[in-house]
Amino acid sequence: MDRAPGLSVRLKLTLSYAGFLMLAGVLLLAVVWLFLLRYVPPDAVTIPGGRVPHNPIDSPSRFIPGRYDLWRAFAPKAAAVMAFLLVFGLVGGWFLAGRMLAPLNRIAEATRLAATGSLSHRIRLPGRSDEFRELADAFDSMLARLEAHVAEQRRFAANASHELRTPLTITQTLLEVARSDPAQLSGELVERLHAVNARAIDLTEALLLLSRADQRSFTRELVDLSLIAEEATETLLPLAEKRGLTIETSGDVAPTIGSHALLLQLSTNLVHNAIVHNLPQQGAVWVTTSAHPKHVVLTVENTGEKLSPELVTTLAEPFRRGSERIRSDHAGVGLGLAIAKSITQAHDGTLTLTPRAAGGLCVTVQLPAAPPCHS
Repeated sequence: MDRAPGLSVRLKLTLSYAGFLMLAGVLLLAVVWLFLLRYVPPDAVTIPGGRVPHNPIDSPSRFIPGRYDLWRAFAPKAAAVMAFLLVFGLVGGWFLAGRMLAPLNRIAEATRLAATGSLSHRIRLPGRSDEFRELADAFDSMLARLEAHVAEQRRFAANASHELRTPLTITQTLLEVARSDPAQLSGELVERLHAVNARAIDLTEALLLLSRADQRSFTRELVDLSLIAEEATETLLPLAEKRGLTIETSGDVAPTIGSHALLLQLSTNLVHNAIVHNLPQQGAVWVTTSAHPKHVVLTVENTGEKLSPELVTTLAEPFRRGSERIRSDHAGVGLGLAIAKSITQAHDGTLTLTPRAAGGLCVTVQLPAAPPCHS
């Protein structure tokens, strides 16, 4: 935004300091002047010789000046004092303003560096806590979050490009084979093209859903998390039966405010993830909901191989499928937990991944409970 030039903050503070000092000097001189006026007659008088109180020796006649004479003697000295206060206030104020504004100069320099794209530097303003240091610490925290966000976005873009390039490369190879020898255009080749194209479509839809959740561009309404979990479980029940798994659902009514479609996608992703990454035989999945005064909770647990805490902390990152986990043809595009985490954050909730001691994973989603007026 273009603005008209104006006085610097340092000059404004200097003038403020000098003006305040001048005002204090004027008030002080006024008090002194009023105090002197109490003991000075309006006009000059001459007192004949006589005994002066507390002095046993007779004194000659004395001249007592009047207020006008006192003013002629007082005014030049008062003007000199005011001139000294003005110079002292300007010089001292300029120095003090510079000292006070020094932290702002460091913050401004850090802001200019951040504007050029450099997010790795920090202000790290020394000293005890005050307003400037709180501002610097808040700016450092913002830079850290921005740096982490930019790094995550770059990593996400690189992974997304890689994931999208794979099906496109396969499709191009299959098409080149079919073009070089049209006689080999068999049903198997068409099926492979269909599968690769379906994977690319699924990945694109997942990316769009992830972007939609990140932007929070959805309508909020009253929903019951327990009913959404049951709907997701019923949808994926055939897949669980095909893999020989059992699914148990239980819990209380869990009202919250959010998007029914996105929360259904969240529940579906979590249940699908629990089914796919499970034991080859006699596996189980538990889906439970609970309601509390300020929040509602959805928990999805599954059996499986033991997972290390280090691996679990990375599972919610985009395109991290967990190389140590059981894979199948239904492993998806690697965005299931990332989408679930993004949807949870878009609803002001938290998603927690915890490895089960017996093996498998426990995913806990905590969302704000619906206000009583909406329940």
